Amino acid sequence: MIIPSIDIRDGQAVQLIGGETPAIEAGDPLLVAERFTLAGDLAVIDLDAAMGKGDNAVLMERLVARFDCNVGGGIRDVETATAWLNKGAKRIILGTMAVPEILEQLPRERVIAALDARNGEVVVDGWRTGTGRGVLERIDELKPHVSAFLVTFVELEGRMGGTNLELARQIVEAAAPRGVIVAGGVTTAEEVAALDSLGADCQVGMALYSGRLDLGDAISAPLSSDRADGLVPTVVADERGVVLGLVYSNPESIRAAVAERRGIYWSRRRGLWRKGESSGAVQELLKVTPDCDRDALLFTVRQTGDGFCHTGARTCFGEDRGLHRLYRRLDERRRTAPSGSYVKSLFDDHALLAAKLREEADELIEAESHDAVVWEAADVLFFTLTRLAAAGVSLEEVERHLDGRERRVTRRRS
Repeated sequence: MIIPSIDIRDGQAVQLIGGETPAIEAGDPLLVAERFTLAGDLAVIDLDAAMGKGDNAVLMERLVARFDCNVGGGIRDVETATAWLNKGAKRIILGTMAVPEILEQLPRERVIAALDARNGEVVVDGWRTGTGRGVLERIDELKPHVSAFLVTFVELEGRMGGTNLELARQIVEAAAPRGVIVAGGVTTAEEVAALDSLGADCQVGMALYSGRLDLGDAISAPLSSDRADGLVPTVVADERGVVLGLVYSNPESIRAAVAERRGIYWSRRRGLWRKGESSGAVQELLKVTPDCDRDALLFTVRQTGDGFCHTGARTCFGEDRGLHRLYRRLDERRRTAPSGSYVKSLFDDHALLAAKLREEADELIEAESHDAVVWEAADVLFFTLTRLAAAGVSLEEVERHLDGRERRVTRRRS
């Protein structure tokens, strides 16, 4: 699949030809990330840190906090690598410091080794110096220590003249069972599909920024269907993974969905179907994820209006349950509860809500029986969700924060 690349210099997203010549200045990296995150993981590279000309650390931290990012640029020691992992980077990308004595001190599943190759030879010092060593040889040395390799074909980088599929095939074979990400020259959806069929992802910048490669086309390129009509079954789920329903997609609907960042599908009766166009129950598209066999999709959306189902229910399988439903109800009651009601008082009187949280937390601590723990935990969760709704903080934000904590490799002491 495609991994969009966001290269940052002087606080701006940029694209360079051959790593040197400025070609495109794309503006605010956060806005670029909002658009590209529909494809999944992002590659975020601090060019200033890589070149020893300062850094964009504050901006990078904001990106890592909001998106799934592979982070690279200027990571030259274990301490810096660990710091980025603790800040929530999904994986870190190590270049010149991708050596066994460094790598063995880091969690293998969180490390990508970046190898820059010109015509198959590994090059260093900003691509200026050849090492006399082949990329396949270097992969064999580092394979025990990393989860994947990011191999940039330097002679093709930024030139949009196509990539080297034969060398990519050799790299995938040499790296197995580790993953491979190819960068350099990828320009068309057909190349994205070809690399995926080889078992490689592709990291793409210039072609996306310039408009030569449509992001929707890149996402749909590796997909296949065994249906006569060519449609791809598409599971639709909300931000918390609750399944809303099953629909169908094709390249045209995916292209439109990504371009408009909406839930847009292909109806077997009506053709292109913009969900909620008549009912008002529109969807904000958050992410498009293919399954492992590339014959089904997951659309992650933010549902608005009455619900996904034509019956008005939240899902096509009935109403949902649990914390997310409770939060939505509380958030609605925050806006609609009559003045003087208990619920309205909880939202309006911070001291009252604080007292209830302390009281219920103490009761949970003191609970002894199984049923008592269940009861008191439910009370704590109710008032916690009320506090979130009162502050305008979504449950998804809290869950993402917890996911970020799980990525920490340095645990706080007890």
